[in-house]
This record gives sequence, structure tokens and C-alpha cells, in this order.
Amino acid sequence: MKKDHPFGTQAHMHTADMEEKKFNETSRKHYMKGGDGPDSYSRNSEFQKQVLTSAEDLIHQQIDEHLNIQNCRFDPLNTFRIADFGCSIGPNTFYAVENIISAVKNKYEKSNQNQTPDFQVFFNDLIENDFNTLFRNLPSNRTYLVAAAPGSFYDRLFPKKSINFAHCSMALHWVSRIPKEVTERGNNGKIHYLGGEKEVKEPYAAQYEEDFGRFLTARGDELVDGGLMALLAFGFAEGDVYSLSGAGMVFEMLGSCLEDMAKLGKFTKEKVDSFNLPFYFPSESELKALIEATGLFCIEKIAKMASPMSHKPDLKGFTSSLKAVLGVLIEDHFGNGVVEELFGRLLEKVLESPILSDEKYWKDTNYFVFLKRNGVN
Repeated sequence: MKKDHPFGTQAHMHTADMEEKKFNETSRKHYMKGGDGPDSYSRNSEFQKQVLTSAEDLIHQQIDEHLNIQNCRFDPLNTFRIADFGCSIGPNTFYAVENIISAVKNKYEKSNQNQTPDFQVFFNDLIENDFNTLFRNLPSNRTYLVAAAPGSFYDRLFPKKSINFAHCSMALHWVSRIPKEVTERGNNGKIHYLGGEKEVKEPYAAQYEEDFGRFLTARGDELVDGGLMALLAFGFAEGDVYSLSGAGMVFEMLGSCLEDMAKLGKFTKEKVDSFNLPFYFPSESELKALIEATGLFCIEKIAKMASPMSHKPDLKGFTSSLKAVLGVLIEDHFGNGVVEELFGRLLEKVLESPILSDEKYWKDTNYFVFLKRNGVN
């Protein structure tokens, strides 16, 4: 009689391999436009920079209140390790890291510590991220040592209890894959769940729950006891009407631009129908419930931050930023040579829309979430 494989049957292993391959294939294009040219993410990420700026004082306050210096001193190498998850290609990640290090140094000085630690920073993003541009543009006057940590942040990336501070800004709304319920039933011509049916939103919410749970579990393993984590998350307040949000309207217009181009024969309507944006924007209650469900972290603070879009937006800059974020994903699905025309059409529609004149459409919410790893008071 043939024995089973010690780690399960070969058929089971094959299925697991297929699922892992599917995961990798569906998430591998979730990275920003590389390089430092006019269309690159590094030149078109002012929105994300403003979110970091609005969190600057909160980072300092929370580190001052919750960083346990005595706990840090247990490291025989006297090294404080920081990981920025979803770093992209800069320069925003450098700004975030400098702010964290400044806050930690201030805490050491206030605690009358004679010697601050060495700082080691790990920059994490997907393997296909343009790490060459990232490291080429490292600040020359930096006071920290650097390393890359390529891979999905929904998996573990570091040894257990090796990271003192984890940071992730404007990246956790990416889901690892489009829910199969959406790909199988379709999305009625829409490219996102915002403004869509309950049957579409619920699978997106379930996928986010799975992904965010994986993220928290991985960070729970990697952070030292009492380690800290700051998350800057794009979301929506309870009761918001998604279809009347700026993001919802822009995604609706982006979908209509794709439909217009399909009618002109640029690609098929089936291509449009099979395209869905891999984003989910949680509410504060969803974030709290998912964090508490893991039992790994104490929620030290959740706060709404000022939105960069709370004033009259620079719509040309906004669409350029969206192109830097979505360009690779769109080219992968629709083929080369469509991105410039698509976002040119989008800008025209946005400029003709009420978004430009009415600030009520820019009431999206950015959440500041500060967590402490359970284990040390």
C-alpha cells in the first residue's frame, strides 16, 4: 500500500502549490511605477506624503508615551530595528523613517540614556518593486543602516521577536487578490465595490479580513514583546455613502473611460468586465474588530487624520498619482500603450465633474492606528 507523504498527500501538496502560485500571480503587479521619471511614483506621491506629514506629531507622542527603553536595552547589540512595510521607491519612506528615528532618539534623551542605539532599517515591498531606485536615492546624511526585505507583507519576513518598530503607510488597502465570488459572478460593469452591490462588497470585506489578519499575525511574530507598530490606513467613516465619495466617483469615471476605449476597439468589453481594483477601505470599527480578534496587540490609539483632499484638490496631480499607482496593474491587464490615453480621458472627465467645485466629495478618512505588541507592560 502506497504511503502518504509525511506532510500530506501529493495531491494536497499540488493543490497547495497551485493556490500559492495563484496568490503570487494575482498580487505580483501590486507595485508602483518605478524609476524617477515624470510618471514615476517618486514624482507623483504628494498625497501620500501629506498623510505622513499629518501623522508626524502623533508618531512622536505615541513613541514618547509607549516606547519601553529598558526593554530595548535587552538587545546585546544595542540595535533598534525598524521595518517599513510597503515602502515603494521613496522618497516618502525616508521621511517616515527619519521621523520615527527622531522620536526614538528624543525618548532616549528624555530617559537620560547616555547612548542611543544603532538604527537598522528594513525596507519592504514586493519583489518586483524598484529597489534600485530606492537605494540609489537613500539620503546621504542618514544615521541608520539599511537592508531590503522583499516579499508580500501578508507573510512573515523576519525572525521572531527581531523588530522593535513596524510601520505601514497607505498600503494596507491593497487586497492580495480579487475575491473569487466577484470574478465568478461579475461586477455589473463596475471596476470596484464602491457604490456597488452588497454581494460585491461583502466578498471584498472578507478578503480584507483574511489579508489584514495575515498581516497582523506576521507582525505579531516579528515584533519584540512590547514592540510598537504604526499604521496609516485609507478608509471610510461609519455610514459614509461610498458612491458619493471622491474615490468612488473617480473609480466610476475610470471604469467609464475603460468602457469608452473598449467601444473604440482598444480592447474588448470582456477585458473591462474582468477588471476589478484590488482595494478595500475599512471603517474604524472594522479595524478595531480585526485587531482585537488576533489578541496580539493592544490598541494604544486610533485617530482620524486630516485628509489631504479636505481642501480643493489638485486634480491633475491626483490623476497623475493614480496613474503612478495603477499604471503597472492596468498595463498587465489591458496591454501596453493604453495607460496614457486612459488617464488623459480620466482627467477630462474629472475636470468636468462636480468633484472640482464641491468639497463634500473629499471627505475620505485616513486612520492613524498605533499598536503595542502584547507581552510587556
